[in-house]
Parts: sequence; structure tokens; C-alpha cells
Amino acid sequence: MLAWILRAVRLQSFSINTTHADEGQLRDVFWCSVIAIVASCQAVALPVGAAESQYQVGSARVDITPDYPVRMNGFLVRKEESRGVRQRIWAKALAIGDDTEGPLVLITVDNLGVPDEITHEVARRIGQSSKLRQERLAIAASHTHTAPMINGCAPNIFGAQIPPADQAHIDRYTQFFTDKLVEVGLAALDDRKPATMMFGVGKVTFAKNRRSATGPIDHELPMLVVRDLNGQPRSILVNYACHCVTLSESLIGGDWAGYAQEHIERIFPGSLAMVSIGCGADQNPLLGVQGDRFDIASQQGLEIACEVKRLADGPLQTVSGKINVQYSRIDLDLAELPSRQELEQKSKLDSAIGYHARVQLSKLDRGEKLRTKIDYPIQTWQFGDSLCMVFLAGEVVVDYAKRLKSEIPRASIWVNAYSNAAPCYIPSERVLSEGGYEGGSAMIYYDQPTRFAPGLEEKILGAVKQQLAR
Repeated sequence: MLAWILRAVRLQSFSINTTHADEGQLRDVFWCSVIAIVASCQAVALPVGAAESQYQVGSARVDITPDYPVRMNGFLVRKEESRGVRQRIWAKALAIGDDTEGPLVLITVDNLGVPDEITHEVARRIGQSSKLRQERLAIAASHTHTAPMINGCAPNIFGAQIPPADQAHIDRYTQFFTDKLVEVGLAALDDRKPATMMFGVGKVTFAKNRRSATGPIDHELPMLVVRDLNGQPRSILVNYACHCVTLSESLIGGDWAGYAQEHIERIFPGSLAMVSIGCGADQNPLLGVQGDRFDIASQQGLEIACEVKRLADGPLQTVSGKINVQYSRIDLDLAELPSRQELEQKSKLDSAIGYHARVQLSKLDRGEKLRTKIDYPIQTWQFGDSLCMVFLAGEVVVDYAKRLKSEIPRASIWVNAYSNAAPCYIPSERVLSEGGYEGGSAMIYYDQPTRFAPGLEEKILGAVKQQLAR
């Protein structure tokens, strides 16, 4: 047994760069891997319920790791291109349903976010070759801060103009990224076969409220398991409300969400693990940003994987019933726009604020109008009365999930943020009134001209409730 474990550890795909990992880090990763591999030696067939419903379900993955240097999204101070690969990154897809009613496709992807324009393009192209309709596609980003920059997602993140050579690499990756999302969606549709789906909710505790030590948190870990008719897991989807920001290095990787997928797939050989992010805009890992400490990110991923194993060994709720998909868009009003005089004053600053002001002035000089509202997509998938998934765009703070779970009279509410569009942070009324980064100052990085006007929270929650009542 020990020889087998050691061989498996040598084959693991951590892609360790020894110039960035000391002996202690390597030892931590080794033992994390041993724990995961030992867990995989246990029985992995999930208990089969007596009255399960069957769906046509397919899954697929494609590697989206660049083989050239490219700028990475998420940090103002990290302005250099990537220097290598810590961990392969992926787009993974789950297709549910047959062509009679039209399938659903959920794509999870290791990236900071997915712009609205890319979601529309992917839906259009997949729809040309299948029965997929726009409202039945959801794309959820892991919000890793060690993935390539793509056009349209936090375009002002560097607080300065991007050099032409760097922009050319971003353009190249954006096209590659879009093509791969189309590819993985079509592959999942082609993979559909009879399966059952089970749902459970666990708990993982490495997230904290980064605004306040006493602020709200959401430690729930919803899990969806797709299994074949022999009870073996084919796909496992989990969701956790926490920023994917343990790593800030210049090596490409998936951060704790990427390691969670790796550990789950070791525990359940032959399965496809997927991670989406909940309302974690104001939630950070307990240990904060740790630079190149990939061993910490791996341990956080292992915590999720072990909870998945615990859930899988216990009773799960059968997902059943007719699929009801709703999709709508609402206008979220922005606050009063800054005057040209205010922008000109700020434009003199040698900072991200100054760069943002100069970008807005350039728009005015071209005769463009500054945005006064955000066109915001909201999507829900209901599986009878057994499970409801909500998809909210942007960096949504935890208050939204807390309210939806407490105000909607059903047990199985699953809230995905960072889905379908990447407009900006989405504060609650509480966070908006408190101000700070999530409350308004981060808008400059998303190229929004000003903060939100009050009233967005009730608009968003009202739209979700309206969809769920249909």
C-alpha cells in the first residue's frame, strides 16, 4: 500500500516550481496528497436511493492553460506577465436534460470572471450546433486571481494603460478562452446519458468576512453529485462563498478552487469535479493572501474535498422533478455621475483613480455618454421542489445569499455568484451605505463611472423571488 501511495504522489499534477517552494511547503503538500489518496482507497460508490429520478446528464473538461506569458487578472500591483504554470486550469461543463424541452449547460471555469459579451457569444455558438437556448446556459467563474486576463473583465485593474505587446497576448487568450468554452459545452452535450443527481449541504470554515471580524459569513458547502445507474459518481459540483485569493504569485493556477477539484477527483477516481463560488465578494480565506504558499491553497482545497467525502458517505437528497428555467435582466441604477470638472481634477493623480478618470474623460471626448445604469442578468434553475439554483452576476456580497436562504421557503437554495457577467462588485444596502472597497471604491477597476444608487438589493432579490414564483 505504501509503495502505491508514493507512486501516486509522484504522479500528482502540482507542477511544483522548487524555486518558489521551501522544504516545509513540499512536505505539507505531500501529506495533504497522502490524506486524499488514502481516502480514495475507501469505497466511493454512493448510496442509491429507492425513488430516484433520472436525467440525461453529460460532462466534459478542456484545458485552458496558456502556453505563453500573459497578464493575470485580480491585483493592481502585479503588472508583469505570467512566468510559468503552477497548476493546469480548466473549463468544465455539465449538460442536463434532453432535447425535448432543451438542455441546460453549466460551465465552470478557472478565471476571475466571464464578461456578458462572452457568455452571449458562447451561447450563440453552442446554440448553432445544438438545442441550447441562451437562458439555459450558465457560466460560473471560480474568481481565481492567478488566471489570465481576458478582455472585458476588470479592464482597469492595473491602473494604467496596458502595453500593446501585453494586450496582444490578452487578445489571443480571450479568443482561445471563448473557443474552449464553446468546445466544452458541446462536448458535455454529446456526453449525455442516463444518470441520477443527489444533493447535500456540508460546512467548510476557512472563509472569513474581510470587512469586519463580526460581519456575516456563509460556511455552507452545497454539493451536487451526478452518478451513473450503477451508483458510481460521474460529476461532483460544489459551491463555496469565499474569494479565490490565497495565491498572488505570477504562476498560472486555480488557487484553492483548483486544488479542491484535484483532491475530489483523487478521492473519486474517474469523476469530474467542478467548483463554483457563492456570494463571497466580501469573504476572504482566514489566512488572507499568501503569495506563493500553494501548500495553504492545497490544504484549503483538501478541506473541501474531505467534506465532500463525508457528505457522500451519508444520506443525500434526490434531485427530481420538472426543470423550470427563468432568465431576466434588470436595470441597476448608478449614483449621480461625476462632473467633467471632478474628473479633470482626479485625472491629475498618478494612481488608479487618476487613470480611471482619464479613461472616463476619453469617452466624453469621443462623444460617448457615461453609463448611468447596469444591465444585470439574473437566472434560476428549478428541479421540481427538490433544488433551486440561482445565478447572480458579478462580485456579490454575502448578504444576498443569507437573505435568499432565509426568505425563500424551501430548504434547497443554491446561490452562485460570479455568473454570466462580470459588471463589478454588487453590494447590499448595508455595504453600500458603509462604503469602502466593496461598497463603491472598487468600481474604478471595472470601468464603472461611479458607485451604485441605493435600491439595488431589493431589485435583485425581488427579481429572483419573482422568477421562483413562476
